[in-house]
Amino acid sequence: MKQRKPIIGLTTYERERRVYCVVVTDYVRSVFEAGGLPVPVPTVAEDADRDAYLDLLDGILFTGGADIHPACYGEEPLKEVNGLAPYKDDYELGLFRKAYERRMPIFGICRGSQLINVGLGGTLYQDLNVQVPGAFGHYPGEMPEEELYHSVDVAAGSRLAGIMGAGTIHVNSFHHQAVKTLGAHLQVGAVSRDHIVESIEGEDGRFLLGVQWHPECLTRRYPEFLKLFRSFVEAAAAYRA
Repeated sequence: MKQRKPIIGLTTYERERRVYCVVVTDYVRSVFEAGGLPVPVPTVAEDADRDAYLDLLDGILFTGGADIHPACYGEEPLKEVNGLAPYKDDYELGLFRKAYERRMPIFGICRGSQLINVGLGGTLYQDLNVQVPGAFGHYPGEMPEEELYHSVDVAAGSRLAGIMGAGTIHVNSFHHQAVKTLGAHLQVGAVSRDHIVESIEGEDGRFLLGVQWHPECLTRRYPEFLKLFRSFVEAAAAYRA
């Protein structure tokens, strides 16, 4: 009997006055190449529907996108916050908390990493340029998404180091928000040279990993970043084993 590929849920967003429910193709391609079967999850609002989707999945990937509303971590928004999508915050936080309770493998990318932190009670810098004196560049404007931009130092002994290796790697970068205070049961896996948190992970052994860069855009030119997706898909394969 042929073994079933792990089913990986990909969170989506709505566009053009909420006519389309979409996910960027690079996420789909990277999960396929890592051996998973990607399934877009629409922006479900009801708890029962969230449970029904999670019943189908072996792992869930929280994708990038709009800023998380500061109200989600008890703050008023700065004027630099933009592109808010409260419906997406509600939908994703609900999915995250239920997936976390199930100990389902969870991978977060950019906004998705921030969502993990907020979902576990952490806070964010709403805008690095305003709130972090001396911060380096983290959003290079129109730079192609598949280009490397700045260095990241991966902590020895972290899950991320077990996947990518400890030491310095170079990543792309398209964010102006980042982890401020760490959520419960999380630890830092990597930081940039200006001490911005670039990766977080669970401290209890489960597969719970967030990265602040966009590895899905890098996997074609820099196949070493596919290791992140393979590790995630392997954890998803073991989830129901």
